[in-house]
Amino acid sequence: MFLSRYLDYTKIKGQVANAITITNLSFGIIAIILIARDLGHMSLVFIFLAALFDRFDGMAARHFHSESLFGKELDSLSDIVSFGVAPALLIYMTDLSSMLWVGIAATVFYIAAGAVRLARYNVKEFDGSFYGLPITAAGVLLTLSYFLSPYIGPPFFVIIMVVLGLAMVSNVRIAKV
Repeated sequence: MFLSRYLDYTKIKGQVANAITITNLSFGIIAIILIARDLGHMSLVFIFLAALFDRFDGMAARHFHSESLFGKELDSLSDIVSFGVAPALLIYMTDLSSMLWVGIAATVFYIAAGAVRLARYNVKEFDGSFYGLPITAAGVLLTLSYFLSPYIGPPFFVIIMVVLGLAMVSNVRIAKV
């Protein structure tokens, strides 16, 4: 009770969205560590959890009226890790490592396209629609393609990474759901 007089609850509420974003980032980092330890199948759970938390950070920011440029940048940095690097490394390590330079090129292209898409989103005024496939959707689709790994060869994964990368940097207008 004594401490409650000194806590500023508005500041705590203002940081809820950032805490959710940091959780998204943490799950992305855990997924990368699991991939590095050759536990790609376990990393799936953490990539999907990151997507779940990514869905709620913006909602929390709007609910608590705590939207900020800092939060927007933090969200983008978290997204490049959780939906750019983690899914790309998952596919590279499980399917593309046998195609050394082609696999590396596809992985770099996918991650770079995600970074460009996020940077473009951060400098444009949001008008209710996304331009290009959001990196969260691309990352989830790429992660889901992991389940095709036993049935389809490496060239398919190169194609899907290139197609998803192009979709992210395209100017196709996608309404926010």
